[in-house]
Amino acid sequence: MAATSRSLRSRRSCMAVPGSNPRFIEKAQGLPVDQVFLDLEDACAPLAKEGARHTIVDALNNGDWGDRIRVVRVNDWTTHWTYRDVVTVVEGAGANLDAIMLPKVQDAGQVKALDLLLTQIEKTVGLEVGRIGIEAQIENARGLVNVDEIAAASPRVETIIFGPADFMASINMKSLVVGEQPPGYDTGDAYHYILMRILMAARANDLQAIDGPYLQIKDVEGFRRVAGRSAALGFDGKWVLHPGQIDAANELYQPTQADYDHAEMILDAYDWCTSAEGGMKGAAMLGDEMIDEASRKMALVISAKGRAAGMRRTLKFEPPQG
Repeated sequence: MAATSRSLRSRRSCMAVPGSNPRFIEKAQGLPVDQVFLDLEDACAPLAKEGARHTIVDALNNGDWGDRIRVVRVNDWTTHWTYRDVVTVVEGAGANLDAIMLPKVQDAGQVKALDLLLTQIEKTVGLEVGRIGIEAQIENARGLVNVDEIAAASPRVETIIFGPADFMASINMKSLVVGEQPPGYDTGDAYHYILMRILMAARANDLQAIDGPYLQIKDVEGFRRVAGRSAALGFDGKWVLHPGQIDAANELYQPTQADYDHAEMILDAYDWCTSAEGGMKGAAMLGDEMIDEASRKMALVISAKGRAAGMRRTLKFEPPQG
């Protein structure tokens, strides 16, 4: 496969939209989300899937998506729908598609199979080989055990996604409320290991980590609480199922203005202090704070997220005088 340079794009809010519902698809084009994925899997009834493929092709080719990331979630490889989902959508609208989301990924071979199919379609219809990305969704115990290999399976992979509902079922978790702590688990966070496992695999391969949905769509405070958990760890975004969840996702998965300004100030101050003009020092003071190379690395993370989200700095670095 041809090498393709992938810049990590902001995915604070990833809107799930049923691929069989033209009204919802049209509405999604006006929402302030970073990504929209048109769903051919769980949100699409079996008898509606064939028609939904063509609805999605039309929406991708003729919709006004602005700078939103355009993704289609196909059915998983254990079904008989997957190959036709990919062929129909990519042959019909591949030029207007950013990534394919593959659900219920259990091993690296499933990612490689999708990569191969995408490559064959791209070559056949004259698309740039390798441009269309892959988003891999971890939804069961086997997928989590193999997440390192999954993350490294293809240069197309852009994100690793936690699918909490199916995952909870796969491990027999004692809860029917997706994302909330199971009854009787009173020490810590039952999802911490899962989230960290996904995050480590993503970061080791320079990928983004995305948290899955919170199904109580009218409970915005509950969404904030659950999203805050993965945002604090370093996740890059979360699925949203309702417009009422969008503002919270966009806020939680980007730096605060104060943190963004501080990060940019650290980068400017470090650049200056390591320059000839600044004395070629390895460490310096920014106000009352000592900064060094480790500070620069942490600031780069915050700065990159803020810039990807379109944030603008409000402070300007001034080199110390004398």
